[in-house]
Amino acid sequence: MNYEKLNSILNSDKKYDIFYQERAVWIQSINNEIAKIGFVDNFDEKDVPIKDLYEKN
Repeated sequence: MNYEKLNSILNSDKKYDIFYQERAVWIQSINNEIAKIGFVDNFDEKDVPIKDLYEKN
């Protein structure tokens, strides 16, 4: 994923299914090339490269 796409997702009212390493995540914030994510299946948080996030179709 790229910064522009992720920023448009954050500013949208639509629900998106975003994943990191096959785990569903929610995006807390983005800063340059890094996204702070929270995992849907537990309370873990992590800073990851935006390019490593993806949508499943």
